[in-house]
Amino acid sequence: MLPSSLSRRERQVMEIVFRCSSATVKDIRAAMPQPASYSAVRVIVNVLERKGHLKHVKNGRQYTYRPTIKKIKAVKAAVRSLVNTYFGDSLPRAVAAMIQIHSGDLSDDDVRELVRTIQASRERRS
Repeated sequence: MLPSSLSRRERQVMEIVFRCSSATVKDIRAAMPQPASYSAVRVIVNVLERKGHLKHVKNGRQYTYRPTIKKIKAVKAAVRSLVNTYFGDSLPRAVAAMIQIHSGDLSDDDVRELVRTIQASRERRS
C-alpha cells in the first residue's frame, strides 16, 4: 500500500516508522540521514496520516505514529506496482532485469536459491 506516488521524504518516513514499529516526530528526525525540520516532519506525518498510511496515539503532549498495515503488505503492493508500471506486468522481465543489475553480485548460493524458489513455485501450482 505504498504507491510510487509517495514523495521521497514520505517513503523515507514510512521506512523509518516500519523499522521502528512506532515513532514520534523526534524519533523520525533522529533516524533521517539528512533531517528535515521538526515542523516539516510533522507536515509529512500528517500527510501520511491523511493518506491512510499512518495512525497516531497521543502520549502526553506528543503523538506516536504507527503504520496502518504490515511492512510485508506494503512491500508486496510496491513490488506489484513496480512490476506493473515498469515491466508491463511481466514478472519474468522484472526478475531478469534485477538479475542483470546484480549479476556481478550473485553468488552460486544466490543462484541456487533463486532456482529453488522458482521450482517451489512450480510445485505449488501442480
